[in-house]
Amino acid sequence: MEDHLQEMRVSIEAAQGGLFLVELQRKWDDHNKALQMIRDILMYMDRVFIPTNKKTPVFDLGLDLWRDTIVRSPKIHGRLLDTLLDLIHRERTGEVINRSLMRSTTKMLMDLGSSVYQDDFERPFLEVSASFYSGESQKFIECCSCGEYLKKAQQRLDEEAERVSQYMDAKTDEKITAVVVKEMLANHMQRLILMENSGLVNMLVEDKYEDLTMMYSLFQRVPDGHSTIKSVMNSHVKETGKDMVMDPERLKDPVDFVQRLLNEKDKYDSIVTTSFSNDKSFQNALN
Repeated sequence: MEDHLQEMRVSIEAAQGGLFLVELQRKWDDHNKALQMIRDILMYMDRVFIPTNKKTPVFDLGLDLWRDTIVRSPKIHGRLLDTLLDLIHRERTGEVINRSLMRSTTKMLMDLGSSVYQDDFERPFLEVSASFYSGESQKFIECCSCGEYLKKAQQRLDEEAERVSQYMDAKTDEKITAVVVKEMLANHMQRLILMENSGLVNMLVEDKYEDLTMMYSLFQRVPDGHSTIKSVMNSHVKETGKDMVMDPERLKDPVDFVQRLLNEKDKYDSIVTTSFSNDKSFQNALN
């Protein structure tokens, strides 16, 4: 079997460009069919001899040989990872890729064992993703308003969740989400919330319910995200209330002054209900 896989390895190594993954997948399918047939032929040995003598089952042994002879061969190992990461980068920048081929390739790695998937793909994928989103967040934060930036962050989170559902292990979802949240939200939280002319205060003044909802939802994922929003909101409300109370014009029309205070309270009650999911901690903070 190992001699046969050496012949397969030469064929895969010779495949050029986009045919590399195609040839790898074709040989993997052939190997799987062969393993299943060999396992059926040697079923009695698998059931009786192997457990008694503490040997590796035939099918598992075939997977280990594929891992060591093909996937981790010097000329395939790095090339396979680079190809997968390049395709993901292309997709992130707007190109359409062959997701079916990606799915079958990552499934092959999963079939070889969770450690193979994690070491040979997932860990480098997360590292490259952190670098990508670090650079992208720096670019966006220099040219976008807070609301625009939050929309882009939400879009990237949605894209990564869909990407995982299409051609990665489900357990990768939580990990890549954490990467995007850290690089695009946590690392820029203060700057985004306090952004002049478009940050939290501007959203509150201009009644930007949609942007406030997005900010509440996204920063829920960040440690101290909601407490930071509450702190800035409280400072703004106190400042607004102080300006109203100290305004000498209030004495000319006390009824109008009281009405303005009531309107301000209704405004923030509405924001908490509509944009902050009627969060009691936000209501209590305002009270």
